[in-house]
Amino acid sequence: MALTTFSGPVSSLNGFIGGTATDPIVVTTADNINESYATTTAASGDTRLSYNRLTFAGAGAGETLRAFSVVTAAQGAGQTTNGAHISMSVNTGGSISGAGNALRATLGLAAGVSSGGTVAAIQADSDVGAGATLPTNASWIRFTNSGAGTGISNLFNVPSTMVANAVSVSATKTIKIIDSTGTAYYLMVSAAA
Repeated sequence: MALTTFSGPVSSLNGFIGGTATDPIVVTTADNINESYATTTAASGDTRLSYNRLTFAGAGAGETLRAFSVVTAAQGAGQTTNGAHISMSVNTGGSISGAGNALRATLGLAAGVSSGGTVAAIQADSDVGAGATLPTNASWIRFTNSGAGTGISNLFNVPSTMVANAVSVSATKTIKIIDSTGTAYYLMVSAAA
C-alpha cells in the first residue's frame, strides 16, 4: 500500500472515503488499513483520538459508528474475528482515580424528554439465518479471562435499587447459562421478588 503524507491539518467538506463496496481497498498481507497513534501529556481534561458526532435532524436514522466484519473464507486454526475489539489497559506506572472502562455505553434522555420506542444502554442482537446451525456453546454474552492472572470474580456490579429483597424463594422459571467447558447451569427466576 502506498504511503501518502500530509503536513498540517487536512479537511474535506465531503468526508473521506477509502474504497467503496464495489471497489474496496485490497490488502494481501496482514496490515492496519487506517492507523492513528498519539500520546498526550495533558494535565487535565479529555483527550480523544477519534471524535465522531452525528446529529439526526431529520426523520432518518442510522449510526455514528458502524463496524461490520464479514467472513467469506475458512479461517485458520485458532484465528479470532471480531466486529469490534475495544480495550483499555492500565500499564506499569499508570493508575485510575475514577472509573476505567473498556466500553462505556450511555443512554441519555434530556430533562422532560419522553423518548418513546424501546430504549436500552446495550442491546445484544442476533441475526441468524434460517437453517443456520449454531454451535452448542453459542451464547448472548461470553465472559473470558484472557490474562495469566485469576481474572475478575464479580459477574455484575449493579445499583442497589436493582436488587430486591426476596419474598418468594420458589423459582417459576430458569435461565440457562453454560461454563467454558459446556456444562449447563440454571439461574432461578421468579414472577415475584
